[in-house]
Amino acid sequence: MDTTQRTDQERSADRRRRELLEAADRVVLRDGPGASMNAIAAEAGITKPILYRHFGDKGGLYAALAKRHTDALLDSLRAALDAPADRRERVESTLDTYLAAIEARPQVYRFLMHPAEGGSQNDQGFDTGRHSIPLLRRMGEELAQVIEERLDLGPDTHQLARVWGHGIVGMMHAAGDWWLGERPCSRAELVRSLADLLWGRLAAAGDRLGGPGF
Repeated sequence: MDTTQRTDQERSADRRRRELLEAADRVVLRDGPGASMNAIAAEAGITKPILYRHFGDKGGLYAALAKRHTDALLDSLRAALDAPADRRERVESTLDTYLAAIEARPQVYRFLMHPAEGGSQNDQGFDTGRHSIPLLRRMGEELAQVIEERLDLGPDTHQLARVWGHGIVGMMHAAGDWWLGERPCSRAELVRSLADLLWGRLAAAGDRLGGPGF
């Protein structure tokens, strides 16, 4: 098989995979954590064995959907952090971007973070922590890198940046999860309250010399 033929086949496989993920997205938007492989296969107009051929099992499909949505969320968070505004405004904008994302697509959020809620008997073994914790870890590391690049936290900048990154992501996740379920206040009120909690140390930290600023 020559290189051109192999490349065409790879492109076709990538395109088919995207189409299947879009079908899965439609089912997740409708069914949330109850989305099943049977329903996704039906939505895509294929049999479940073909779906397994592309993703292996529900865990493989979940990982692909998680990467798709996490990539989009991280792009939005980076845009908020890069916005031409003062530091407090960027902090609030970043918090609001995360909360707006889970508010806009609550069924997708629940599928990603609470997949065991709606699992059918055919989907046994698909546990929440094994799949959702890596998403939060990835976001924590991404935020830690941003903090390290932008803030001067002294000789322990690397370690503190990781502590802050994972701590902030954990706070956003826990507070957002609670807020999405109970709606005890408006999104704007929650953003201001979380920003107040973070602001003391963030306000005092200086920008990293030569960095893009925070």
